[in-house]
Amino acid sequence: MLDTLITSKTRLKLLVKFFLNASTRSYLRDLEAEFGESTNGIRVELNRFEEAGMLVSHFEGNKKIFSANINHPLFKDINSILLKYTGIDQVVQNVLKRLGGLEQAWLVGDFARGRDSDTISLLLIGDKINQEALAGYIARVEGMTERKIRYEYLLPDEVWKVAKEHPERLLLYQSGL
Repeated sequence: MLDTLITSKTRLKLLVKFFLNASTRSYLRDLEAEFGESTNGIRVELNRFEEAGMLVSHFEGNKKIFSANINHPLFKDINSILLKYTGIDQVVQNVLKRLGGLEQAWLVGDFARGRDSDTISLLLIGDKINQEALAGYIARVEGMTERKIRYEYLLPDEVWKVAKEHPERLLLYQSGL
């Protein structure tokens, strides 16, 4: 759907990279290696986003590091569109908010790094999660999103593993919020 509205594959990759997880930071050569595209095409799109105020940058040595401008008036809207485009919104609505015993859910893996993927990777934390209900919810959402959903289940006393094993992560759900 989104790829018919945004015909530049590079532009779409950059949107996913920076606007799905706002903590993502990157520089030109890193993007070149990740996308497998020429630096010229990537540079043109980065400059357009920066001129529009959607990306901000700073220098670390000789590297120009880019990140999303979370204060841009369209940031939340673009983030919301990307959650819908990737199917992550369906995971939150049809799995995480319905699942009893869940304390936290983290997006990890490719999407947390800002890379489009055919797999949504989750880290679920809770002590009384109904595994049968979880499997049913996951199967339904996989059919809706046409993406595989992979998950790992941790007990609350293992929450320390989140930061240690998954430095690039995005909190999708926390009970009580």
